[in-house]
Amino acid sequence: RQCWYPVTFVKDLPANRPHSFSLYDEPLVLFKDKDGQFICLADRCPHRTAKLSEGQIIDGKIECLYHGWQFGSDGECLHIPQLPTDTKIPVNACVPSFKVVERQGMIWVWAGEKETAVDEIIPILPDLDKSGFVCADFILDLPYDQTYLVENVIDPAHVAISHSGTRGGGNRKNAQPLEMEVLESSVQGVKGRWRGANKSNEAWKYIDFVAPSLVLNTAYIEKKDWTFGLALYSIPLGKGRCRLLARGYRNFMTWGVKLRPRWLDHLNTNKILEQDLPLIAGQQAEIERLGTSIKELYLPLKTSDTLVIEFRKWLDKFGSSLPFYQGYSTWKNIENSELNSKPILPDRFSRHTLICSSCNRAYQVTNRVKQGCIGVAIALAAVAILADDSRIKIAAISVAIVAIVISVMAHTLKTRFERSYTRH
Repeated sequence: RQCWYPVTFVKDLPANRPHSFSLYDEPLVLFKDKDGQFICLADRCPHRTAKLSEGQIIDGKIECLYHGWQFGSDGECLHIPQLPTDTKIPVNACVPSFKVVERQGMIWVWAGEKETAVDEIIPILPDLDKSGFVCADFILDLPYDQTYLVENVIDPAHVAISHSGTRGGGNRKNAQPLEMEVLESSVQGVKGRWRGANKSNEAWKYIDFVAPSLVLNTAYIEKKDWTFGLALYSIPLGKGRCRLLARGYRNFMTWGVKLRPRWLDHLNTNKILEQDLPLIAGQQAEIERLGTSIKELYLPLKTSDTLVIEFRKWLDKFGSSLPFYQGYSTWKNIENSELNSKPILPDRFSRHTLICSSCNRAYQVTNRVKQGCIGVAIALAAVAILADDSRIKIAAISVAIVAIVISVMAHTLKTRFERSYTRH
C-alpha cells in the first residue's frame, strides 16, 4: 500500500460524474469537488453498502442514489435526508478516503494512509517537462493480471512475430537472437537493456520496470539528439483484470502527433494490443489450470527471455505483500475457477471506447452521422417517388445514394470502435 497507482488520464475522466475503478479488487470512486480538486473514496456507502459510483455529484459532493446520503472530500457524511434536523450525523457515517494528485496529465492515488504519501516517488517522465517533446496517450482495460501485462511489455522479442505487418509494430524478418542484460534489480524494480545480436553496432535500447506500475522503453539517437520513449503504466484492477495507460513520447517528427486525431491513432494501437490479448489471456488460464510454477512450465532463452525471467524472479523476492501474484518459482492466491483454456474476451467497446474520451466522442458522432444519413436517404427516396419533375427525381436519387454511401462508411467506422481485431 505504500505506493502510487495511476488511475486514468485527466482528459479521459468523465465530467461531472463519478469514475469507478478498483485496486486489487477493492472498489474505489474518483470525482471532483466544488474547488476542482480530485477526490478518491471507497466505493461503498456506509448506510447499506450501495456503490457511490452509481450516484451523482451535487455541489462537489458525491451522493448515494439509494437514499441520498452525501459525502465530502475527506469521506465525511454531510447530509442524510432521513435524519431529523436536530439530530447529529453519526460519527461512523463516513467513507475511507485516499490521497489523489495530478502529475503530467495523469491522476495518481496513494493506496496507504494519506500521511505516509511521498509525492516525490511518483514515476513521472522528466523528458515531458522539456521543450520540444510531444506525447500520445492511450487507455485500455485488459482481462488478465497486471503481472502478465508487465511480462508482455518487458519482452521485446515477441514484437517481430506477434505484431508483424502492423503500423508501428514489427516485421517477422527481423526476428533474431537478442543481446540482453540486467543492469540492476532491487525493491524499486528492474533495469535492463537489449539490442539485436545480428548487428554488432546497433545502439542499446533500455527497458526499466519501475515498481509497481511502470515499464519504460527508451531509445536514443545521440547524433541527432533524438529521444523516443514508451511509458507503459498500469494498475491492478483485480484478479484477472488490469488497466494499461500507455504514453508514447518523442522530440522528433512531432507533427504527426500534433495533427493526427487521437481516436485515429487509437484504432491502430487497439489492433496492436489485441494481437497479444488472446495469447496472454490463454497463457494465464493455462498456467492457473496447471497449478504449478512458471519455472516448471517455461523454457526460457537467454537471447529472448532474460528480462521476463528477471521480472518473475523479482516477484519471488518482493511479491509476498501483494494480495496475489505469479512469480517464477512461487505464487500466491492465483487460483481462479472461472478461467478456462479459451477465456471469453470483452470487446473493444467495453475495454477501450467506454473509458476513452476521444474514441467515445468519435463513436457518438459516427453513430449520429450514420443515423442522420439513413434518415436523409429515406426522405429523399420519398421525394423522388412523389416528384413529377424528372430533374428533381434524379437529383433526389443522386443525393440519396451519396447519403447511403456515407452511412455505410460511418457504420464501418463505428464497428471499429466496437469490435476487436482478429487474425482470422
